[in-house]
Amino acid sequence: MTRMTAAEAAVHVLKKEGIDIAFGVPGAAINPFYSAMRKVGGVDHVLARHVEGASHMAEGYTRTKAGNIGVCIGTSGPAGTDMITGLYSATGDSIPILCITGQAPRSKLHKEDFQAVNIQAIAGPVTKWAVTVLEPAQVPRAFQQAFQLMRSSRPGPVLIDLPIDVQMSEIEFDPDTYEPLPAYKPSASRAQIEKALNLLNEADKPLLVAGGGVINSDASDLLVEFAELTGVPVVPTLMGWGTIPDDHPLMAGMVGLQTSHRYGNATMLASDFVMGIGNRWANRHTGSIEAYTKDRKFVHVDIEPTQIGRIFGPDYGIVSDAKAALELFITVAKEWQAEGKLKDRGAWAQECQERKQTLLRKTHFDDVPVKPQRVYEEMNKVFGKNVRYVTAIGLSQIAGAQFLHVYKPRHWINCGQAGPLGWTIPAALGVCRADPEAEVVALSGDYDFQFMVEELAAGAQFKLPYIHVLVNNSYLGLIRQAQRGFDMDYCVQLSFENVNCPEINDYGVDHVSVVEGLGCKALRVTKPDDIGPAFVQARQLMQEHRVPVVVEIILERVTNIAMGTDLDGVNEFEALVENVTDAPTSIASLT
Repeated sequence: MTRMTAAEAAVHVLKKEGIDIAFGVPGAAINPFYSAMRKVGGVDHVLARHVEGASHMAEGYTRTKAGNIGVCIGTSGPAGTDMITGLYSATGDSIPILCITGQAPRSKLHKEDFQAVNIQAIAGPVTKWAVTVLEPAQVPRAFQQAFQLMRSSRPGPVLIDLPIDVQMSEIEFDPDTYEPLPAYKPSASRAQIEKALNLLNEADKPLLVAGGGVINSDASDLLVEFAELTGVPVVPTLMGWGTIPDDHPLMAGMVGLQTSHRYGNATMLASDFVMGIGNRWANRHTGSIEAYTKDRKFVHVDIEPTQIGRIFGPDYGIVSDAKAALELFITVAKEWQAEGKLKDRGAWAQECQERKQTLLRKTHFDDVPVKPQRVYEEMNKVFGKNVRYVTAIGLSQIAGAQFLHVYKPRHWINCGQAGPLGWTIPAALGVCRADPEAEVVALSGDYDFQFMVEELAAGAQFKLPYIHVLVNNSYLGLIRQAQRGFDMDYCVQLSFENVNCPEINDYGVDHVSVVEGLGCKALRVTKPDDIGPAFVQARQLMQEHRVPVVVEIILERVTNIAMGTDLDGVNEFEALVENVTDAPTSIASLT
């Protein structure tokens, strides 16, 4: 056997589990772990500027490629509490990340020692498992169990808290014979699949709702194959966007109160059957449950038993990993197809396509200041089908989901349930680290951008280039729009006269100077015709300097983006397309 510190054993386990990069900030109580990483080698490190930023980098890293698990590291006390937001975000979207924190010595845990906090108790509600390891010999097995838990059933994050004396204690451990534990994934039975397929086959206007679980299980190709076999149109959720390409003839559009398409909502309301696979029936997708479920039957397939019936009781539920279920769905569907048992869905699919080509929102505006719709039109023109979009929350995210196009899984990387402001920059850096050859384009409003703008320095230091589209209306735009119901515009304006930058009038923060001060490049655009050329120039700057490049676009101060409380009650505040030739970036021009 080999003697080593518990921290060294933990690093060996990380490597055996496939980890070669970590995001974090060192500190006194976690220094033994950093010493072990330095000694053992093989795990690279990106130094974040904020520990919450490190947790979101880990999220972006995980979300980029199937099988990835992001690791974030911090010291004791506030480092762990800072990472709670990242753990919450990861839990909400079923994203496995491993958070490692230092801790005060075991003898001091009950004495209110400096930066000693019960992080195990704090992190428990937002993780699959949170543990303070009190015995050095248990450290490698705690890490082994962490990886098994993160990969099993519904994926999610784990926090391991290591007292400093535990990290430094010597133990016996043989890394050469270490093996990861097998992950558990529930699988549907043939009888369950046949019953669900019977219900689908009886319907006249069925839909498939593809959730983030399809992407998590790396089953997007299977989802498309199943849709093509049955001829059933697909509605991706926000977390499932990219499971089927936007220009696929069976892609029926997104549904919901905010991040949705007019044609998607209309198709949902016209349907009589919905099979959800790997989705949660999130409230921003369903709106009023009464309106969403009226006059249609539901089958729900999900990896977590307690998700089935949580929002509403489906007509039939199946507990299964999405990939396992889809493999069996395809097997049975092929047999039924050979026997002539599957219905022809051609007329229904064509009806959905007609909506997709006509129920559109206008994007081409020549107004100055710029209307946000024009920004997304230009993004569609410049960035191709291989772009990876990263965004968080706000009117920018909502409008982006209404107007942008996504063609591949993991190419819309978005924190769906938690929606923390500031998520976008560090998550984009994690995406860049996971896929260095990708064209990564982030999208933020000015407040999301300002929340964790310091992480741009990490992008400059570690050569993580991407393009950040910053739409600036100097407002908390989504909150201002929500305040309309209270007849107020209160505490949401970010505008002020910047004495150092009079050329931006009262738009407040001089983002160009901030970005350049952090070692990155920035461009400012005020006219719609300059947006596309600025994106092209940003791409050139990014390739030349290998740093993040921010394109700030000065928007009109007040824009209301389409949203509502029910699928049949979405308010449209801007002009709609009356002729598809007026929508140069609509799906109609892509199919």
